[in-house]
Amino acid sequence: MYELLKGLRVVEGAAFIAAPSCGLHLAQMGAEVIRFDAIGGGPDYRRWPVAPGGDSLYWEGLNKGKKSIAIDLGRPEGRELAVALATAPGDNAGLFLTNYPVKGFLSHEALAAKRADIISVRVMGWADGSPAVDYTINAAVGVPQMTGPADDERPVNHVLPAWDLLGGAYAAFAMTSALLRRRISGEGAEIRIPLSDLAASSLSHLGSVAEVLSAGDRPRMGNDLFGAFGRDFVTADGRRLIVVAITPRQWSGLLKTLDLGDAVGAVEAELGVSFARDEGLRFIHRARLFPLFEAAFATRSAEALKPAFDAGGVTWGEYQTLHQAVTTDPRLFTANPLFETLTHPSGLSYPTSGPAGTLANEARGPVTSAPKLGQHTDEVLAAVLGLDSGAIGRLHDEGLVA
Repeated sequence: MYELLKGLRVVEGAAFIAAPSCGLHLAQMGAEVIRFDAIGGGPDYRRWPVAPGGDSLYWEGLNKGKKSIAIDLGRPEGRELAVALATAPGDNAGLFLTNYPVKGFLSHEALAAKRADIISVRVMGWADGSPAVDYTINAAVGVPQMTGPADDERPVNHVLPAWDLLGGAYAAFAMTSALLRRRISGEGAEIRIPLSDLAASSLSHLGSVAEVLSAGDRPRMGNDLFGAFGRDFVTADGRRLIVVAITPRQWSGLLKTLDLGDAVGAVEAELGVSFARDEGLRFIHRARLFPLFEAAFATRSAEALKPAFDAGGVTWGEYQTLHQAVTTDPRLFTANPLFETLTHPSGLSYPTSGPAGTLANEARGPVTSAPKLGQHTDEVLAAVLGLDSGAIGRLHDEGLVA
């Protein structure tokens, strides 16, 4: 945890990955993030993966460091409480994060009627308001058709929700950008971030839109790195390593380490090309190059190759399961200062990550676990809405909060 955003108050009414991950980023940089949920939990409260007792490890992970208030959102009085929290006064407040529909009691118009300078950031599916999730957007933009083995026509849904994760990070950027403007001009903002637009714009930024218009859809090619040299190879002891050579230095280091300079030189002479400075040629002629590398890997063990690759400046990685990484890899988990072992509301203790970014020469604060549902209900009602104990007690008696 850091304190870059200390003093900011963000109210979050959201579920699933994109918007809650935005709140997580803000909380881990020091903002006070107050998440409201329906009494009993929202649609993501029991989402898998789950602990043996049924608690959602997913919910615990995405809501670290936040405060939780539980409200009966099915009643008008409960909805009024949620709006009051989002629009509460303060120069560092009036920041609302959601994935609720554009229309309804949490619409920007409804919030702006209570606070004119409100900044609302709304993560959506499609830009027209139609429902969608990461996986359906990914199917629509064609990425699954480019992913997977070359000899299998079935689309491949990858397990990483890329558009959700990008959406959360982009929402955090958009909210802080709007806050900077508000501090200068006093203007609020309504920011809509559809996953569909994130996917479409990202593929445009990467040149993929121009590519398909000029050359047609990219065929699937298994694990081959598009446009350069890279793939997985099997070592003499049955391990699988990936090597990537994009720059001239990476390429020359790889050839030297594997003693392939003469063999690759013969291919260059035969084809009348030079692979040294043109990664595209390495990709075009990969069918001629791969057998040479397969043979070189097959005569060497992984334990011999890994230090040799490091010494030669080769860019490489070893395939491992997540369990292997979590339990044995010091760079990622076992000795990574991002992680602290915490006990969570589920009752499980496990390594828990703070913010991915590191502020050089600044100490990290302690990582904070997710709250129990409704844990901060009374605290939030008193501190944000200024309710006294009698008023809070009446809300509990009426079943409006829990």
